[in-house]
Amino acid sequence: MKIVTTPMCEEIVRLAGIKDYVVNKFPQKSDGDLAILLSESKVEMDAVQIKINTSTQIFESIKEISALAGNELSDEEILSYFDDYDLCRKYLNSDFKRDVNVKVYSEFLKDIVLDAGFTIVSDEFDYVIYPDYLKDNVIESENLVEIPSHNSISKNPFDKAELRYGILENLI
Repeated sequence: MKIVTTPMCEEIVRLAGIKDYVVNKFPQKSDGDLAILLSESKVEMDAVQIKINTSTQIFESIKEISALAGNELSDEEILSYFDDYDLCRKYLNSDFKRDVNVKVYSEFLKDIVLDAGFTIVSDEFDYVIYPDYLKDNVIESENLVEIPSHNSISKNPFDKAELRYGILENLI
């Protein structure tokens, strides 16, 4: 089976133990038999769609892809990938609750905002959290928190989550 993945999912594929794969930002049927890509991506071929915004999503994605590859990693093996990422480890399977209300301008950011324990509201909020690519759509003018999106930071999901959790932690 020939696997194709996007640059954003390559690290998950690699950590899951798949060695033979092709990377293409826009996978096509001619690239392979199965695409591994982000959940919001669309392709016209068989695909496994994963989410990698939060620590738990990263963990579950590695587990799922390793099982798919016939090389199912143990929880301990997957946890070892978190060793150098303090915030990712802190929020892995967390149930933090903070007394901070936020308005969020993006579906993909909702996962990590909730994971960090914030409450999402539509009015009477403490902060407005938005991805960099929606900066021009933000109508509020105070307590703005810009979060780097997929295209403006590392493709490594751990680095991405660490940066985003760090920005959110600075709010408390």
